[in-house]
Amino acid sequence: MGGFFGVVSKNECKYDLFFGTDYHSHLGTRRGGMAMFGSRGFDRAIHNIQNSPFRTKFERDVQDFDGKIGIGCISDYEPQPLLIQSHLGSYAIATVGKINNTEELVNEAFSNGRTQFLEMSGSNVNPTELVASLVNSRDSIEEGLAYAQSVIDGSMSILIMTEKGLYAARDLYGRTPINIGGKEDGYCVSFESFAYINLGYEDKKELGPGEIVYLTTDGFETLKEPGQIMKICTFLWIYYGYPTSTYEGINVETMRYECGKQLAGRDDVKPDLVAGVPDSGTAHAIGYANASGIAFARPFIKYTPTWPRSFMPTDQSQRNLIARMKLIPVDALIRSRSLLLIDDSIVRGTQMRETTDFLYKSGAKEVHIRPACPPLLYGCRFLNFSRSSSEYDLITRRIIREWEGEEVSDEILSRYSDPDSEKYAAMVDEIRKQLNFTSLKFNRLDDMVKAVGLDKEKLCTYCWDRKGDCSGCKGCGNGSCIQ
Repeated sequence: MGGFFGVVSKNECKYDLFFGTDYHSHLGTRRGGMAMFGSRGFDRAIHNIQNSPFRTKFERDVQDFDGKIGIGCISDYEPQPLLIQSHLGSYAIATVGKINNTEELVNEAFSNGRTQFLEMSGSNVNPTELVASLVNSRDSIEEGLAYAQSVIDGSMSILIMTEKGLYAARDLYGRTPINIGGKEDGYCVSFESFAYINLGYEDKKELGPGEIVYLTTDGFETLKEPGQIMKICTFLWIYYGYPTSTYEGINVETMRYECGKQLAGRDDVKPDLVAGVPDSGTAHAIGYANASGIAFARPFIKYTPTWPRSFMPTDQSQRNLIARMKLIPVDALIRSRSLLLIDDSIVRGTQMRETTDFLYKSGAKEVHIRPACPPLLYGCRFLNFSRSSSEYDLITRRIIREWEGEEVSDEILSRYSDPDSEKYAAMVDEIRKQLNFTSLKFNRLDDMVKAVGLDKEKLCTYCWDRKGDCSGCKGCGNGSCIQ
């Protein structure tokens, strides 16, 4: 995933930039970066944040920065912001998203001139550098941003800093958010709306799908009007979003309460306690407990002072080890108890199986699992949701392949996504057996959508039912087709 933050101010703004960027640390764990324009011209710092938090790595850099305009970002993949010199002038650029047609766009750039790209590890092109190349292929930054939006297959939100202002472009179908905050001496642009609250900014605008805005200290103007089709990522509420985040007017924490309520409304088990897997599962569990009347408890505590996020290491076994080491049991709340545990999702199933075994070894009598979203059947095409290289990393797809073979049609997969079908019930029971749960019930897609509160046509639900992909749309415009 990733997130970015930008500031343009009449006064020195390096600390607004520093703290505003730091408030996006929950969105990425690999790289952090800041760029400013000040007395030395364009200045930049990028650090690896895999084993140390953003704030620690950049405390010294921020002392040396100066300026009244800057951008920062947190990234799970490429180093950024990048500093660019082109016929459009000098600027800094940061992005959030995923490009599926990288090879096509790179080859097109080569065919149009003598363009070159720096390679990252693994011989990959830095996606942010590729976006800059697309922007530079036009006669203005505004035209270049619109062009990049139109040719990228996937999703890409873009933030550009020039000497005088900021350009912000939300991805074409609004899969990720961009918010504008304002105060007396300037404006900010932020992925997360909560990132500027403590800095004294007030909400001014949430960009629409594909909208492009230019900001200076005097205000902001829309350069490209928003499109009519929105497919915002539902997982922002289920997992990625911080509890204080709000997207399209809907707060993450309150959505998770409602999600837990929906889960409880379809359940009939009577455990002794309801618990959430920290951190994202906690609010879902509170909602379940409030609706069911079953006591909420924390039978294990996440030890956060030293352990990084569980998905940080590249190696899966390291991620599993860290996930296990972070959770410390509370024997008095586990031994001889029947527990109902809520997590945001089940992806591979490895960590949840280890968590369940951990609870049994700690004396739990029963462990009932209730994921806050439906079974994941497809890998995300639009955001870097995970480092999975194959959909067969998903426990659902491994089971389906074993039963149906390598080649599975969309029609067959649709039966496995239907919560009222026999194939769905059989798949869920097989997951329960493999992961050693007492019982397993996933949240239904219709209930999850109801918990969000937006019309389904405005949500991307691709990873559950492959709907929400509007790339190559021939005009239907509602994203309900399977392409």
